[in-house]
Amino acid sequence: MQDLSPAPASLVLADIVEPGIGRLTLNRPEARNALSRAVIHALHAEIERLGADSTVAAIVLAASGKVYSSGHDLKEMTARRSEADGGEGFFRETMGACSAMMRAIVACPKPVIAAVEGRATAAGCQLVATCDLAVASETADFATPGVNIGLFCSTPMVALSRNVPRKRAMEMLLLGEAMSAADALSYGLVNRVVASGEVINEALGMARIIAAKSKSTVAIGKAAFYRQAELSLDDAYAYASEVMVRNMMTADAGEGICAFVEKRHPEWKDK
Repeated sequence: MQDLSPAPASLVLADIVEPGIGRLTLNRPEARNALSRAVIHALHAEIERLGADSTVAAIVLAASGKVYSSGHDLKEMTARRSEADGGEGFFRETMGACSAMMRAIVACPKPVIAAVEGRATAAGCQLVATCDLAVASETADFATPGVNIGLFCSTPMVALSRNVPRKRAMEMLLLGEAMSAADALSYGLVNRVVASGEVINEALGMARIIAAKSKSTVAIGKAAFYRQAELSLDDAYAYASEVMVRNMMTADAGEGICAFVEKRHPEWKDK
């Protein structure tokens, strides 16, 4: 079981920006917001905490400083090479912890929106690709440059290859070159590109739209989206049809449809 005991709170700042909207901020700017084991641990715990908070409808994931995230903390990992096993145990645990944190974002019933100012590389790029939505500054860029240092970005590849066309993903992985925000938008890695300094406002605007909807309906839809994407076409339709029936039986579906027919705003019960 993933250990979610307390971690240094300062590594990931958490606040409720306004009713229904939680914000998590990577707060290790002096280390380019590298994903150390402690940061991974703290982010995982906060995602699960906000995901279980009934008052939260959407989560914005931002970062302090000029770099969104440079990926894994290579200094931390290199220091472990002096251990008896050459660091293998630590590397295995770190990759497992990071993968579990990424899966927690996908499993979170609340949509998670990346607000990207600056550069997102390697596992930092993976983090952006893993989030449900992403807004980037026009000066942001993205890269999976591990191949340049002899460490292929195999785990970032999982999220990247599920968000951008295969040839583009392989280009990023094999060449290790940076992708501009404009290219990230055209390839589907991010949803919107805005002027520098406007990223958080744009992300909050998207979060407000989500927060105005039924939390239970959004949770049903998010879970179904990721589940059906892994199925064959026939199985996906069978699964999605069953989800639609279950959704139709909820109180909020009944209220929403009645409100639409009666030309009024729905009053969600979130169930």
